[in-house]
Amino acid sequence: MVKIEFIKVHGSQNDFFIIDERRNQLTTWSDKERQVFAKKITARASELGGADGVLFVSEAESGQAIGKMRVFNADGSEASMCGNGLRTVARYLLEMTGQKRAKVDTLKATLEVAEGESLGYEIPTFEVEISPVLFAPEALPFNHRGQLFNELMPEIDPELRFSALAVPNPHLVTFVDQKTLASDKQEKIARYLNGENPYFPDGVNVSFVRRMTDQAIFVRTYERGVGFTNACGTAMSASSLIKKLLDHDKLEAELDVYNDGGRVKVKASHDEQTDQYRITLIGNATFTSTGMISYEEGVGIEILRQEETDEEKRYLRMVQEVQQFLAENEA
Repeated sequence: MVKIEFIKVHGSQNDFFIIDERRNQLTTWSDKERQVFAKKITARASELGGADGVLFVSEAESGQAIGKMRVFNADGSEASMCGNGLRTVARYLLEMTGQKRAKVDTLKATLEVAEGESLGYEIPTFEVEISPVLFAPEALPFNHRGQLFNELMPEIDPELRFSALAVPNPHLVTFVDQKTLASDKQEKIARYLNGENPYFPDGVNVSFVRRMTDQAIFVRTYERGVGFTNACGTAMSASSLIKKLLDHDKLEAELDVYNDGGRVKVKASHDEQTDQYRITLIGNATFTSTGMISYEEGVGIEILRQEETDEEKRYLRMVQEVQQFLAENEA
């Protein structure tokens, strides 16, 4: 049996437990042990309320980072990246080290993170790099003849135009109207593409996106390994880049991205020499509670201590503002 300190956090109400492996003497855990623990602590029926995943923090592997983040989904699978989660880990590590800007190792890349300007209501806000951005089918992987950008895929749907990219986890993005967004079409497509199918052997995050204004979109995502979530940071990033490219927007201009869990901002850039895109995701990093549990594999979890913070109240004030905006723009 081990005692484990945790922080319950969320980015756009995409919620997680931050577990610092160093402070909790878990550095010798195998991936199987992480998987079993993640499935147990994220169960929604648990006293802790569950979560979409676990963010394991460990020592940096590169010489330039202040720590490393690994993401285990509620089903025990590991995600290569999580934008909403990275914002909360960025806050945790930056506050721990007393820095305003640094780098964090993730599974496939070392990414820049920084404290950002608040979204309002004194909400702790952080900005994180989302990269690499890859369109090659093999990067997702995606069994397709070439890059997919705003194209029909009649075998998936006869009307919708899709774009596929990895950031670095795989995303399939399509722009829809409100009627399609409210239908069951997204769930049917996503379930199919995350089961046995000839197109995405490892599954794919599926996002339906609606243009709200020239400077605002709404994104709903069926997340691989999780299902529908309040928000998916990399999906909002990928969807924003596709919107900018389709509409020939200025990449560096901040785009407001609304979701079921709130609102974030996204901007991008393009390196002409390398022909590489880079996305910056800006949003909340809310700590809702802290505590300690006892855990024994095969036995379960017991809460030893849990204290709520007052940060959720401030965040929910923004959510009310978002809900009002969405209600006024449902047409």
